[in-house]
Amino acid sequence: MDMTTERLVQLRAEARVERDTMMEHRVRDGEDPATAYAEVPEIDDLVVLALRDEMLEDRGQLAEFGLARLAARSGGPDAQEHRLNADRVEFELLREIAAAAPPLTVAVWRASHDLQVG
Repeated sequence: MDMTTERLVQLRAEARVERDTMMEHRVRDGEDPATAYAEVPEIDDLVVLALRDEMLEDRGQLAEFGLARLAARSGGPDAQEHRLNADRVEFELLREIAAAAPPLTVAVWRASHDLQVG
């Protein structure tokens, strides 16, 4: 992954618009602004998710990853196996993102917090 300062600035600007839109939608629906602010992902969190999805798409794995996440939520006999496989794939992608864009490292940590790896 090639991450330039200009690209990171652009991704953050796009994520800021997305976050502002989420905030406005929730507040217009009557949610307390303080609650919405606390629950809407931070800008760098949105950037990390966008980069993760971009990497999955570039590798032809986006649909497979999405299906594995759905299967993990199904409660079927293989749900735990699907979750672990998807977690491993996602963790490796997040590591690549942190290596390519050190300013996103804290957001990568947040994204990887609930992953079961190791």
